[in-house]
Amino acid sequence: MAIKVEKIDKSLRKVRKFTAKLPKNPSPNTIHKLRTNARKLEGIFDALLLDSRKNERQLIKTLRRIRKRAGKVRDLDVLTGDLATVHVHGETDCQVQLLEHLGNKRRNKAAKLDKFVRENRAELKSRLRKGSARLDEALQNAEPHVASLAASESLRLASQLDVPKRFNKGNLHPYRLKVKQLRYVLELAPDQTKFTDDLSEAKDAIGDWHDWEELVGVASDVLSHGKNCKLLRKLKETADSKFEHAVQVAETLRRNYLKSSSESRKKPHRVELSPAAVKASVALSEGARRAA
Repeated sequence: MAIKVEKIDKSLRKVRKFTAKLPKNPSPNTIHKLRTNARKLEGIFDALLLDSRKNERQLIKTLRRIRKRAGKVRDLDVLTGDLATVHVHGETDCQVQLLEHLGNKRRNKAAKLDKFVRENRAELKSRLRKGSARLDEALQNAEPHVASLAASESLRLASQLDVPKRFNKGNLHPYRLKVKQLRYVLELAPDQTKFTDDLSEAKDAIGDWHDWEELVGVASDVLSHGKNCKLLRKLKETADSKFEHAVQVAETLRRNYLKSSSESRKKPHRVELSPAAVKASVALSEGARRAA
C-alpha cells in the first residue's frame, strides 16, 4: 500500500481520545500531541482533496480552531522551558517575574481550550467518526488516484520551497509552515527518506528560533529594566544566534533539493527538484500503481 493508512488512523484516534478526555490542566506533552495530530489531519484531508463534503469541511474548521487554541498553550509551555535554561547572575527576580507571567497566561489559554472542546465534544466526535469512514472509503475505492493526488501535492509543495529568495525575520516562520505541510504529506509514504528528515531538521531549527524571538517579545513587555536588563540582553543574544542557525539550515535544505533557473525576483523562473526530492514524492504513488 503506497499510503500509510495506519498513520492517518492513528492521528484520528489520538484526536478523538484527547478531545474526549482532555483534562482541565493538560500536560505539555498532551497539548503537543493534540496540536500536532490536529494539524496532520488538516494537512492530510487538504492534500487528498477530501474536503468536498460538508462534514469534512466542518471537521477541518473545528480541528483548526482546536489546533490554534492548543498552539497558544503549547507556545507558553515552550517559552517556559526555554526560559528555565537561562542563567544570568543577578537577574533572578526578573526571571521569576517572567515565569509567573507565563504561568498565568498558560492557565488562561488552557481554560479557553477546555471550554471550546467541551462545547464541541459531541459534534466533533460524530464528525471524526464520519470523516474516518469517508477517508477509508476513498483509500479503498480509489487508492491509486488518492496516492497520485498526494504525490502531486508533495511535488507542488516542494517547488514552493524556493520562495522567498532571501530569508529575514519576517518571512522565516511562514516558510516553516510550508516545510511542515510538505513533511506531513511525505510521511504518508511507506518508507521515509533523507528529504523528510532534512525537512524535519529545518522545521525544528526555525521553530526553535521563533520560540526565542517570542520570548524576547514577552520579556520586553513584562520586564521594566529596559535595555539595562541583563536577562533581556541574554535572551536577545540567544534569539539572534538561533536565527542565524535556522537560516543556515533552511538555505542548506534549498541548496540540496532545489535549483532555480533564475536568481532574479522579477524574472519568471522554473524550479527544479533534485532527484532525491522527486523520489520522495513518487514513493507515495509507486506502490499504488503496482497494486492497481
